[in-house]
Amino acid sequence: MIPGQVHSRTATALAAVERAMAELRRGGIVVLRDDDGGGGLVIAAEACGPRALQRLQGLAQQAPVLVTTRRRAEAIGMEIPPHIAGGMGETNKPITLDLPEGVPADVILQPHETEQAGRHAALRYLSRPVASHAPRIAETAIELAKLARLLPAVVLGPLTSDPNNKRRDWARDQDLVYVDAADVRAYEEISARNLQQVAQAHVPLEGAENARILAWRPSDGGKEHLAIVVGEIDPTEPVLIRLHSECFTGDLLGSLRCDCGVQLRGAIAEIAKRGSGVLLYLAQEGRGIGLVNKLRAYELQDDGFDTIDANEQLGFDADERIYAPAATMLARMGIKRVRLLTNNPQKISQLERYGIEVAERVAHSFPANGHNENYLRTKAERAGHLL
Repeated sequence: MIPGQVHSRTATALAAVERAMAELRRGGIVVLRDDDGGGGLVIAAEACGPRALQRLQGLAQQAPVLVTTRRRAEAIGMEIPPHIAGGMGETNKPITLDLPEGVPADVILQPHETEQAGRHAALRYLSRPVASHAPRIAETAIELAKLARLLPAVVLGPLTSDPNNKRRDWARDQDLVYVDAADVRAYEEISARNLQQVAQAHVPLEGAENARILAWRPSDGGKEHLAIVVGEIDPTEPVLIRLHSECFTGDLLGSLRCDCGVQLRGAIAEIAKRGSGVLLYLAQEGRGIGLVNKLRAYELQDDGFDTIDANEQLGFDADERIYAPAATMLARMGIKRVRLLTNNPQKISQLERYGIEVAERVAHSFPANGHNENYLRTKAERAGHLL
């Protein structure tokens, strides 16, 4: 296949996943098909209205089920039998639950009822977990919800096997958005590999007047990542860099719940002090769960959960970030060896996984401010951050 055809197919796959994400966010139905012919109709639980659910029930070939992650099911007090996918010995795999008629799909996402001493409303309605008819489809449906920055819970309407690959045509006839499961699973890596620089400008910064900002966008037109280049870098030597995930509350509003704002400004100042370097500003708010879900996690933190437990109570992994975009940006800038400003060993291993050599770790930490002591302690004790 010629390069132009490869690029066209990649762009088409990325665009299909973007359309599916948008459809989930608006409460619509997405047709998901796996390469083995299995499939399902998917609605995001938090956006599932009665009309969409009724239509899904009419189109599905079996009774719809509710799918969430193991951590969310455990958070509401469900006991997961070892034989169920996502049971003992496995990580945050999907859990399938019967959804009785008349029960709202978002029951799995509702908060604890304090008057019942922590008993969750869902336990009154939902049966114990059942084995999934199509675990790969269930897992991909949850991944699609996460990509859409929605809570990891969906209504799944099972479809019969499609060995002749007619599901796309059927979806078109039903005026439904269709996406291949393989494209969903590969989306983040493919999107990262297809980043292209689309703009740059000289932007004098406080403490770093000789700075440029480079904007990078994937071929599907998705969210941009930024490279803040201070001074003149020399790619033949290890370049001082910082990987910084966006934090609207900390970076822009100066929130004291985290140390993101001071880390951002401190990194730019440190790079300027040392003469040159790059700060990569990555579009993955809240460790990759998105701003809205981060605010939901803050509510749980106010109830006594730490920053990791709060993410897991919502059904997410402790850290959902990926660093493929950072590696792609560095490689496109000709940077293969770096000195990394970080206290997070995970960032070192992730960059090296993608072929960027970390020649040195440069310590990067700031004192607590009276509001974020527990946050910093949790990062050190549970996430392995270095002090």
